[in-house]
Amino acid sequence: MNIFRTGLLLAAMTGLFLAVGFLLGGTGGMIMALLLAIGLNGFAYWNSDQLVLKMQGARPVSAQEAPQLYRIVSHLARRADLPMPKIYLVDQDQPNAFATGRDPDHAAVAATTGLLRLLDEDEIEGVMAHELAHIKHRDTLIMTLTAVVAGAISMLANFALFFGGNRDQPLGFAGVILLMIFAPMAAMLVQMAISRTREYAADRGGAGISGKPLALASALNKLQQGARQIRNGAAESNPATAHLFIINPLSGEKMDSLFSTHPAAQNRIAALEAMAGSVGLPPSAAQKSRPRTAPVSAGPVKTSVPISRPEPAQREKQPRRIRRSSVPSSGPRD
Repeated sequence: MNIFRTGLLLAAMTGLFLAVGFLLGGTGGMIMALLLAIGLNGFAYWNSDQLVLKMQGARPVSAQEAPQLYRIVSHLARRADLPMPKIYLVDQDQPNAFATGRDPDHAAVAATTGLLRLLDEDEIEGVMAHELAHIKHRDTLIMTLTAVVAGAISMLANFALFFGGNRDQPLGFAGVILLMIFAPMAAMLVQMAISRTREYAADRGGAGISGKPLALASALNKLQQGARQIRNGAAESNPATAHLFIINPLSGEKMDSLFSTHPAAQNRIAALEAMAGSVGLPPSAAQKSRPRTAPVSAGPVKTSVPISRPEPAQREKQPRRIRRSSVPSSGPRD
């Protein structure tokens, strides 16, 4: 159902792009829009991954530089039956992660240094499984193409402002104004609808890959709090890439509103908890998926029973024992 819905949204995005071209220049404008869409999508198909990584300041790391992250991703990739993706680190305090690439053979996953500091190993595993689910579902390509088309629609709308558009249409110049205002808004809504649909699917897929839905739920809660408190300058400078992250990296979006790039974290957490309950997650697995507390020392059991001493208040209630002195009394004797 999600794949069908995503296909409809992509078709709507393409149709909107062609309609904007038609309103801008008639039949010729629609043909030009079609050619432009093909060219932009071709460029995005081959170069989107490197563009996104450069925008975020990501750097490739080896198994020696990030052994824990490399070990986790390698283990999950085998479980998901995926090729080993390239691993990148982003020197960013905001805890977050994203995946990119046109297909599983040309994919990359990136995590911020803030994420590695904040989460425990089970939670990191849940996040990386989520990103691998995006790769497995080919969401990285779909979401990149929608971002490109949405940007192109906004660009055409700006052309309408400067060149006047096709005034022979029934609405005349008023139609051009409406096009300039509502076309970018409609494109943004379609883009965000696709992003939010794929996030829920990646949560389910990631929980299936890792086998720890509650660990992913715990990670989402921590990432949400961290993203609210720490600003991501690179993402703020390139808001078109915000939908690629596991948690919205932009400031000021805390609700599951019509204009948010991600579903509310509370809704995603509730869905993961329901998934854990539906599969009958045993107590031992649930305990492993929850946030870790301070370790309990499992030292040897002491068999000696400590001597219980009464508290001061209890000692006052106890009758005092009269102790006979060995010193003879100085009083008169018979």
